[in-house]
Amino acid sequence: MAPGSPRATCVVPLTGAWRHGPNGTHPHPSRYRTAVLLLVITLTPLLGAPLLSGCAAVVVGGAAVGAMAAYDRRGYTAFIDDQRIEFDAGRALAAEPALKDRGRISVTSYNYKVLLTGQAQTDAVAAHAAGVVSRLPKVQTVVNQLTVGPDISLRRESEDVLLTSRAKLALFNVKVPGFDPTRVKVVSEDGVVYLLGLVSSEEGDAAAEQVSFVPGIARVVKLFEYREPEV
Repeated sequence: MAPGSPRATCVVPLTGAWRHGPNGTHPHPSRYRTAVLLLVITLTPLLGAPLLSGCAAVVVGGAAVGAMAAYDRRGYTAFIDDQRIEFDAGRALAAEPALKDRGRISVTSYNYKVLLTGQAQTDAVAAHAAGVVSRLPKVQTVVNQLTVGPDISLRRESEDVLLTSRAKLALFNVKVPGFDPTRVKVVSEDGVVYLLGLVSSEEGDAAAEQVSFVPGIARVVKLFEYREPEV
């Protein structure tokens, strides 16, 4: 497989991020969402994320998409639109000749805000990738966190998968009333952890504080959208 080419080939990526490299896992909010999340967190470092992001996962998890969307604070339309944005962005980036074999780019969309993480060979490559994604339908904001330099190692990628799992577990220690850890999306890249979601300021601060205690995390970046609870 050529460097920089997407590894997932299914029509709808259910992993939450189209990556030119392994994906992290994502929660499955449902009646038993906590148990399922803990199982996924446990198995991901052992089985490998690509196994969970393949077509088999679409078959197994497809029935859960409706439940996930209904539970998510974004609402059904935004949830599905974010999935489509990630797919379209991955396809658009892969089709760009100027980007071929010139970086390793991950795309995560949350409520029409697109986060780019990974590596680019030059500043120009990073800017070009952000420009391609910004022109896609329904994308409102692009947060370009691409770093300039060589691709990280497979070992570092595996360590990031583990950090994501540990960060998700840490979110269960947040004691803010009404907070649900499965509503926070966690993205890890080269030791930096990004947190996305629709939260109150109290929830966001508490979530970031808990994640910051996880060993091995170099920095926590809050990309939350804040919506204070109704009185």
